[in-house]
Amino acid sequence: MSNLSSQILILDHFTTRLLSSCCKMSDLMSEDITIVEDLHKNREPVPEMKAIYFMRPTAECIDAFINDFKPKAKYKAAYVFFTDYCPDDLFDKMKKNCAKHIKVCKEINISFLPLEAQVFSCDNAEAFKSIYSPNSKDRDQTLEMIADQIVTLCATLDEYPGVRFKKDPNLNYGKKLAELVDNKLARHYELDDNPNKKGKTQAQLLIVDRALDPVSPILHELTYQAMAYDLIQIKDNTYEYDTDGCKKEALLNEEDELWVKLRHMHIFMLVQTPQAAFCNISIGGLSQLMKKMPGFRKQMKTVHLSLAEDLMNHYQKNVEKLCKAEQDLAVGADAEGQKVKDPMRTLLPVLLHPHDTTDKIRAVLLYIFSLNGTTAENLNKLIQHVKIEDERGYILNWEHLGVPILSTPSMFSFRKQSRRDRSDEETYKVSRWTPVIKDLMEDVVENKLEVKDWPYQSECPSVWNGSRAVSARQKHKGSSPDDLRSGSRLIVFVLGGVTYSEMRCAYEVTHANKSCEVIIGKSPHDFKSIAPLMVRGTC
Repeated sequence: MSNLSSQILILDHFTTRLLSSCCKMSDLMSEDITIVEDLHKNREPVPEMKAIYFMRPTAECIDAFINDFKPKAKYKAAYVFFTDYCPDDLFDKMKKNCAKHIKVCKEINISFLPLEAQVFSCDNAEAFKSIYSPNSKDRDQTLEMIADQIVTLCATLDEYPGVRFKKDPNLNYGKKLAELVDNKLARHYELDDNPNKKGKTQAQLLIVDRALDPVSPILHELTYQAMAYDLIQIKDNTYEYDTDGCKKEALLNEEDELWVKLRHMHIFMLVQTPQAAFCNISIGGLSQLMKKMPGFRKQMKTVHLSLAEDLMNHYQKNVEKLCKAEQDLAVGADAEGQKVKDPMRTLLPVLLHPHDTTDKIRAVLLYIFSLNGTTAENLNKLIQHVKIEDERGYILNWEHLGVPILSTPSMFSFRKQSRRDRSDEETYKVSRWTPVIKDLMEDVVENKLEVKDWPYQSECPSVWNGSRAVSARQKHKGSSPDDLRSGSRLIVFVLGGVTYSEMRCAYEVTHANKSCEVIIGKSPHDFKSIAPLMVRGTC
C-alpha cells in the first residue's frame, strides 16, 4: 500500500475489528492512510482520492462496493483486498459493474481475528447457536464459513497441517468440520502459485468439540486474566477503575507488557510478587508500599494494582467459599486426595448458602457432570431449589452439546476423557483442576494421542512420528520466536468456545517444550474465562 499517495481506507464491520486487533491509527497513517471509513455508511464523494477497500467477499460488501461507483464514482480508483476467496459469481458481478475503476484486486487470506500472540477467533457471533441448537437451519453454512476462516489462518501461518478430530458416536460436528477444512486446504494449495506448498508441513490441526470438557467453562478459575474477565465488567478489553476520585479506562491487550507478563499468574502469586513478598504483605497493603517505593509503582502500575484489589475483594467476598466445593466436584477428590463418595454432600452447603443464582447453577452443573448425568426427579428438585423453573434451559441445554444431563440406559456409551496423573505437580488447594485440553496438547506433542479416539482426516506430517516430539514437561532454556518457528506447530480449534484457562494452556505447553508452538482458536462465543458457557441459555 505504501506505493500509493494519500488515500482512504474503507472497511466492513469484520475488517474494522481485524485491524483494530493488530494495529493503531498511527500505523495506518505511516502507510499514507489519511481517512478510515465504514463501507456500510453513507460517505461523501472524494473523487480526487484513491480508495483502498479491505472487506469480506460477501454479497452485502460487494453490493456496497458497487454502489460507490454506480451511477457515479465516489473515488478516483479502487484497490480491493478481500479477506479470503471471493466466489466466482460475486467476482463476476463486481467486474461487470466496476471493472474500469478497479486497479488492484487481491485475496489476502486473513478472515480470522488474532486475539493474542497464540490465540485466534473466527468471527460469527451466531455460530454457537447455529451449530448446537437442535432447530438450526444454517448449521452447514456456519461450519463452511468456519472452515474457510481456519484455512486462511493456516495460509497466514504458511502451514498445510494434517487434520485430526474427536470421534463421537453422537455428534459429528467435529468430523464434518475436519472434512471441510481438509478439502478446502487441498483446494487452496492446488490454486497456490507456490509449488513448494503442495505437500503437508510439520503441523497438526486438532479439532475439539466443547463437550470434551464441560467443566473448565464452569469453574471459578483463579489466574489473573481469567478472574478479571469472569468477575469484573470488562467490555472490549477495557477495564474501568477509579483513581484519585476520577474514572479512568485501561486497555488490557498485547501492548500492555505488564498485562502480558501477569495475565497467566495465579492471583495468590500476583499479590506476593517479588516486590511484595519480602514483607509478606497482602494485596490490601500494596497501596502503602507504592507510596514508599517509586520503583514498585513502575512495576505494578496503578491499573494493575486496582484490578488486583478488585479481584481479591470479589474472591474474599464470594468466590472463596465456592472454590473448595467446585474443585472437589470437578476433580472427584478433596484437597487431601480422598475420593468424593457423595457429591450431594459437597453440593449442599453451596445451595444452602446465600450465593447468587448464577453461582448455584454453576455448582449444580459441576455436580451433574461429576455423576455423568442425574435422574429427572433429582434434577427437578435441584431446579426448584435454585428457583430456575422457568429457565431450565440453563442446565438442559448442555445436552445439545452432547454432555449427559439426564442419566438414561443409553448413556453407557459416554465415557469421560482419561486424565494425566498430575499428583506430583504443585497446585493451590483451590486450583487443582487442569483443563482437559492441556492433556490433549501434551499427548500430541509426545505422540501419545490415541488414533482410535482421534482419527486422522488427512495424513499425519512426518514430524509427528515421534522423531522430534519431546515431553511437554521437559524444561528447556527458552522459547524465542525463532526457536518456535524451527520446530512444528499444533493448532487446536475448539468448536463451541474457549476459556481463558484453556488459552493459558497453549502458552504453558509451548513454553514447556522446544519442538512445538501451540496456537488455540475458537468458534466465537462470548463467554468469559470461567463464566458458564450455557448458564445464560445460549441454545
